[in-house]
Amino acid sequence: MSGAQQILKAIVVDDEPLARRGLRLRLEAMEGIEVIAESGNGREARGQILEHGPDVVFVDIQMPGVNGLQLVQQLPRDQLPQIVFVTAYDQYAVEAFEVNAVDYVLKPIEDDRLARALERVREKLASADIASQREQLLEAVADLTRESPEALEQKLVAGELSGSQYPDKIAIKDSGKITLVPSREIDWIDAAGDYMCVHANGETHVMRITMKELEQQLNPKVFQRIHRSTIVNLSRVREICAHINGEYHLVLNNGERLKMSRSYKNKVQHFL
Repeated sequence: MSGAQQILKAIVVDDEPLARRGLRLRLEAMEGIEVIAESGNGREARGQILEHGPDVVFVDIQMPGVNGLQLVQQLPRDQLPQIVFVTAYDQYAVEAFEVNAVDYVLKPIEDDRLARALERVREKLASADIASQREQLLEAVADLTRESPEALEQKLVAGELSGSQYPDKIAIKDSGKITLVPSREIDWIDAAGDYMCVHANGETHVMRITMKELEQQLNPKVFQRIHRSTIVNLSRVREICAHINGEYHLVLNNGERLKMSRSYKNKVQHFL
């Protein structure tokens, strides 16, 4: 059955009865979707999801007891439906992405925004391309937070892979494909217009992100800015060569020479 013909089975989860009823009525007024259950709390919703196996669950994030994020995290991966978070708060957008929600809709919900969420659900159900699925939600969250998809991807990697402030891997999107480059393997980074060139293991990866956004994702104990357009991995520096004009050249383990401008010469202490 094609995505256009499929009747989506949905569950609505919200601790506010009026909010549940309102969303249910709006969904039932749309074609191709059937609300098979509704719940006022996360614990009850978990049982309903496991029992009915819905295609999509519309869930509020802030609920007493088990909140929306916790509900999704508690579901078995092989029984996880498409998740659309419906909430009055935008500060959970990145966390929603981390649990692989397909969309994040702010209250009060507009009809066209709800319809777009359903389109994303159908697209994701019809798609077996994981990178495409990630990209759909990146775009949704980027629309909400006004951050670039690349910057959001860095936050996602930081949360999923390292559990710390700085990511273990840098996510680089190119031609619809996302490559995860371990931070520790990066030798240096330089700017080329609106793009960053990430040099790692003899390869150069190009990503569209600002120097400031990328620098915020790198551990300053390991990476330091040495020029307005250059960041270097401190552990890769083999030699420091001083010049009479007050500049320095850094020689990396691979033989690459990088210029450290005079305005960054106080960074020399990081190499000593």
